Amino acid sequence: MDQEIRLEISAWLAGFGIDSQPSDGISTSVMLLACVLLAAIAYFIMRRGVIRAVNMVIQRSKVTWDDVFMRYRVLEKLAMLVPAIVLNLLVPITLTEHPVLSSLVDRLLSIWLVVLMIRAIYAGLDAVNEISDINLVSRRLPVKSFVQLTKLFLFFVGLIVSISVLAAQSPVYFLSGLGVATGFVMLVFRDTILGFVAGIQLAANRMVSKGDWIQMDKYGADGAVEEVSLTTVKVRNWDKTITMIPAYALVSDAFRNWRGMSESGGRRIKRAVNIDINSIKFLTEEERNRLSKINCLKEYFPAKINEIRESNAKISDLDMMVNGRHLTNVGTFRAYLQEYLQRHDKVHKDMTLMVRQLAPTTEGLPIEIYIFTNDTRWAFYEAIQADIFDHIFAVLPEFGLQAFQAPTGNDIRSLKSVKID
Repeated sequence: MDQEIRLEISAWLAGFGIDSQPSDGISTSVMLLACVLLAAIAYFIMRRGVIRAVNMVIQRSKVTWDDVFMRYRVLEKLAMLVPAIVLNLLVPITLTEHPVLSSLVDRLLSIWLVVLMIRAIYAGLDAVNEISDINLVSRRLPVKSFVQLTKLFLFFVGLIVSISVLAAQSPVYFLSGLGVATGFVMLVFRDTILGFVAGIQLAANRMVSKGDWIQMDKYGADGAVEEVSLTTVKVRNWDKTITMIPAYALVSDAFRNWRGMSESGGRRIKRAVNIDINSIKFLTEEERNRLSKINCLKEYFPAKINEIRESNAKISDLDMMVNGRHLTNVGTFRAYLQEYLQRHDKVHKDMTLMVRQLAPTTEGLPIEIYIFTNDTRWAFYEAIQADIFDHIFAVLPEFGLQAFQAPTGNDIRSLKSVKID
């Protein structure tokens, strides 16, 4: 077939007064030129015809993911495979009279075809990565890590295939030789390999995902994860600085991930107000009648008074208050806080809600609030917490209680002035 084509080309050239033989360079050059023209025509048809039509359909479609593929020019890079395949099929046949050149060109075209295929797949993977960011899939799965892992795998596959094509050896031959260089590779690329393995662990176990709030004091990281790659994790701290953490550090060291808090829909408030112990006392009849008018205590007082009355009925000597049970201002205050928080519209009712008394210290008696807000956003969480404790400090005098506060310099100076007077 090839010889017949050469004879026809020689006859065609003879018509123009060019004396050539089927085996000389002129016929070969004409055939090579024809192969290049055929490849160019195939590429033109694919690029200007098929791909342009597909892009017009993409632009008119309502979905957005295909626009990302068009922006990364995935189809255009796939179109480059058409002329490469044409040349890879025809050029070796054209050069049958030149076996050495035919073998060399065939190998180079095969390598070019491998490079173009990997290049097109890379563009497709980048498009998939961006689509996952748009659809927030990357917050659940570390898509970028998988993309990088796939790219790295394809790179090594392409490298081995290219070397095997140049050396005219099976890829298995080169894979068997990698074991010899394993020790050297482990020594030189130790950190890269550690990061690579850690990145796979982070991806497989979903330890960190894009958008997570993590805290790692050792590296000064306290903020949102912006990027999770195979070797590093990029964190934008709340002060807008950026911290790059090695991936293997997140596997080997301890860090805090606040994802569970965000997914649960509640954020914890665990803070205490210290009560001055000297202000704690039993409630008098007058104080009890006044506090019973508070809405949050209207159901508390009747039930508590009946309980105390039944308990005191078993005691014979009630002349001294210490012999029986009586309402205290701090106990009533705790009951008020419990009911107040139950009615608060910013407190999560399906999570732990508790007002508890901790062990007294030199700074007074701590009354701790242990609740969860129903808004996990930082600014709103801080505002809710501040509003609750603003109210707590404001109502303390209503119960005859005082918050503990260490003496200041002005307090000491006022004491000295009183002593002098």
